[in-house]
Order: sequence, then C-alpha cells, then structure tokens
Amino acid sequence: MHELSLALEVIDLVSKETQKKSLSRVFEMEIEVGTLSGVEAETFQSALEMVVKGTLLEDSKIIINQTFAVGTCSDCQKDFNMKERMATCPDCRSYPSKIIGGDQFRVVSILAE
Repeated sequence: MHELSLALEVIDLVSKETQKKSLSRVFEMEIEVGTLSGVEAETFQSALEMVVKGTLLEDSKIIINQTFAVGTCSDCQKDFNMKERMATCPDCRSYPSKIIGGDQFRVVSILAE
C-alpha cells in the first residue's frame, strides 16, 4: 500500500512548510488525486487519517479532490475523458497521443496561521 508512504510524505511536506514560515496551526489542506495517478483516493484518505494524529494536521479539514483523466486524440485532436491510460477516442477510436489531465497527485493548498 503505497498510499501510506504518500500520506507520510504529505505530512512531512506540510511540516517542513509550516516550520519554514513559522506557522503553528493548519486549518485546511487540499489535495488533488487524478484517476490515472496510480493513487487510490479512498485508501489514501484512510492512510492520511491514520497518520495525522499528533501532527499539525490532526484537527484540520482535509479535502481530497479526485480529478478525472483527459486525453487528446492523436488523430482528430479532440479532448475526451479517459477511464484508463489506453482509452480510445470516442469519435475516431484512435489512442490518445497525450494525457493532459488526471494523472497528477499534488497538494493544492494549505490554509494555516
């Protein structure tokens, strides 16, 4: 379960950022998990709930937004939603030449004082 190690990395990242800026409390953190990121959003959320105890994030609101994957067709250049990496274009059935969204995992924002 790599979601647990990702949760620990997020805690570490937030701790370092709050220390750098001399912040003492985190009110809210927003994380974006793309459907093609390789991270199971629900498992990550459970792992994060386990590891926040005793940290600055323990009483904070944690928002996890799952973003859907979008690809651009290599033939007709149409953007379309993807459910898997090798999804075909719904119009011409070609494979996408580029995934343009939904493959990221990132901390979007931290609200702290």
